[in-house]
Amino acid sequence: MRFMIMHRTDAQTEAGALPSPEFIARVGQMVGDLAKTGVLRGGEGLRPSSHGVRLQFSGGRRTVTRGPFGAAKALPAGFAMLRVASLDEAIGWASRFAEVLGDVDIDIRPVTEVWDLGMAPKPEGLTTTRYMMVHSQDAAEGGAPPTPKQTAELGRLVEEMSRAGVLLATESLQPSAKGARIVSAGGKHTVIDGPFTESKELIAGYVIVDVPSLNDAKDVALRYAEFVGDIEMDARALS
Repeated sequence: MRFMIMHRTDAQTEAGALPSPEFIARVGQMVGDLAKTGVLRGGEGLRPSSHGVRLQFSGGRRTVTRGPFGAAKALPAGFAMLRVASLDEAIGWASRFAEVLGDVDIDIRPVTEVWDLGMAPKPEGLTTTRYMMVHSQDAAEGGAPPTPKQTAELGRLVEEMSRAGVLLATESLQPSAKGARIVSAGGKHTVIDGPFTESKELIAGYVIVDVPSLNDAKDVALRYAEFVGDIEMDARALS
C-alpha cells in the first residue's frame, strides 16, 4: 500500500527560515535510507504560505486569499503537482478543478527546490515553477466518492493538463479513519489512530512510501521523528 506521510509547519518554517545544514543532512540520510530499501515513491518540501494562495469555493463563488494563511478547516483530500509559469496560472487550473469538485478549499504553494536552499544554482532559462495544489473537502473525509459525472470530467481535465505538460502528478487520499497521526515532542512519541480532526498547522513537506501496512508507515514516521526531533505528522493511505 502507498501512504503519504505529511509533516507540519512550525513558526520558523512559516517565517521562511531555512533549515540548517545539519537538519538537511539528517533528512537527506533518512530519505536516502528509504530509497535504498525501495519503499520511497516521492517526496517534496513546500515554501511558506506567504508564497502561496488559498482558494475557497462555495455556492459557485470563489474567494482568493493571498498568503500567509493558517491551516485549512478540513483535512487534505488529495493533491496535484503542477509545473506552470506563474501562481496566477496555477490558480486558473485550480479553478477548473473546483468547477468539477464543487464546494472545496484549495491551497497552492510552491515546492522548495534545491536552489531555494542554496544547495545549487537555479538552472539558466528556467521559466516555470512547481506548485503543489492541495484540496480539502468535508465530503471526502466522510468517504463519499466522486459521482460518475465528476469522475469523467476530472479524467478529461487531467488528460488536458497532461497534454499541456502542466500536470506532474495527482493523488487522492483515503479518509483519516485509515490513517494515523504521530506527534513527537521532547523525545516522546504519541501515535493517534484515525479518524482525527484537522491539524492546527499547514503541510511543510511529505514523503510517499510503498509499505505493506499502516503499521509500517507509522514505523517510517517514527524513524523520521528520531532524525528530526519535535514534529507532527499524518500518515494517510493513498487511493
